[in-house]
Amino acid sequence: MTQSIVVSIGQCGNQIASQFWERALREHEEYNASGDFDSALNTFFRLSHKGKKNKKKSPQSRSMRSLLRARAVLIDMEEGVVNEVLRGPLRGLFQDHQTVTSVSGSGNNWAVGYYTYGQSHRESILETVRVAAEQCDCLQSFLFLHSMGGGTGSGLGTCVLEMLHDEYPSVFRFVTAVYPSKDDDVITSPYNSVLAMHQLQLYADCVIPVENQALSDIVEMVDSQTKGKLKKQSAVTGDAKEKSWRRMNNIVANTLLNMTSSSRFEGSLNVDVNEITTNLVPFPQMQFLTASISPLYDIADVHVPPRKLNQMFTDCFDPQYQLVHCVPRKGLFTACALMVRGNVEVSDIRRNIDRIRPKLRFANWNEEGWKVGLCAQPPVGQRHAVLCLSNNTCMKDSCTTLKSRFMQLYRKKAFKHHYTSNGMDESLFDDSISSLSSLIDMYTSLEQENHHTPPLQRPDIL
Repeated sequence: MTQSIVVSIGQCGNQIASQFWERALREHEEYNASGDFDSALNTFFRLSHKGKKNKKKSPQSRSMRSLLRARAVLIDMEEGVVNEVLRGPLRGLFQDHQTVTSVSGSGNNWAVGYYTYGQSHRESILETVRVAAEQCDCLQSFLFLHSMGGGTGSGLGTCVLEMLHDEYPSVFRFVTAVYPSKDDDVITSPYNSVLAMHQLQLYADCVIPVENQALSDIVEMVDSQTKGKLKKQSAVTGDAKEKSWRRMNNIVANTLLNMTSSSRFEGSLNVDVNEITTNLVPFPQMQFLTASISPLYDIADVHVPPRKLNQMFTDCFDPQYQLVHCVPRKGLFTACALMVRGNVEVSDIRRNIDRIRPKLRFANWNEEGWKVGLCAQPPVGQRHAVLCLSNNTCMKDSCTTLKSRFMQLYRKKAFKHHYTSNGMDESLFDDSISSLSSLIDMYTSLEQENHHTPPLQRPDIL
């Protein structure tokens, strides 16, 4: 069985990681009936030395939790969030040698994170990752969690990504990158985002972009539709009493759990992380995937019928369910993956693909570009769920908006000196915006080439 290491960088990355580990434990406690340290747990957890002597204790007991260690590396140049994790309910999952921290932060500056901290902490970061990697039997992927708008997440995050690209070239690098909203209070976030995006195109195998505003809109939609009648533990946003940023992070955590469910649990159609990259990334530098998840909740009222399976598949292509602001039906699909969890038949999946496919535009060279995963275990609190990952040219709109925000600053050379005075060559600004422009042109070209793509009547499942 393969293993994955979660690398969380910066405040945002470590806050999401905290929610991820909490929900991952909850899932395994729910479904590990045998009480063994099984292959499902082995994907993201290992046993401590004490745990190896007693593998038969149930993970549902507190004693078993104390024997588990997360396959994780926590990095931040402001130690506050990491210290909260190490002092919180999940403190038993982590050891001091799994963290790399400092105290002064990166000052919302990509160059400080990339050049200053990237150089000064390079050896300690690589050593921390090396220890985690050597504790794996078959390391398959690094799951990166970081933001794009700040200094540590964007700068040091992409520096670490480059390090692991060089040191572990055969290990997949799957990135979840949180993009700032238009009204973000970090003035230099467009610079940081574009500079980081250039590095993602060079060194990431696959990227799931997530927008803060889209997550906030999903939380508001869940609240307005449920009005306090949620079934316990059923909402991907978590408890309505939680802070809004925690509920937004819960959506991302659930997305990652659904994406890796086939790697952890049995199912009739298993899909590993490396298969997602292989099937959904048709060209280099076009590795950005749109993501959506359904259902967002179950209603506690027994008189309200559960959300029908057909509706869940429809929701996955609804703009309101996307983790970035986009309209998938208006874009061109180059490939699409449906990761289904729960008691669902393959025939149900095929029927829904046949129903939805005529409403979507696929590239004429990949009209049968569907990848399907089917995991038997549903998310905790739900009957079944669908995660949709697609490579769609609708990402062009978000890229165009980001480019516009970047150019508003760069035309005036505003704040440029903060970057060049920290070891960055000014030409990297030009290289980064050129890289983003090339991606936008690639999306535009694909749409123009496939403008009259006819609908396919019956796609096959890969």
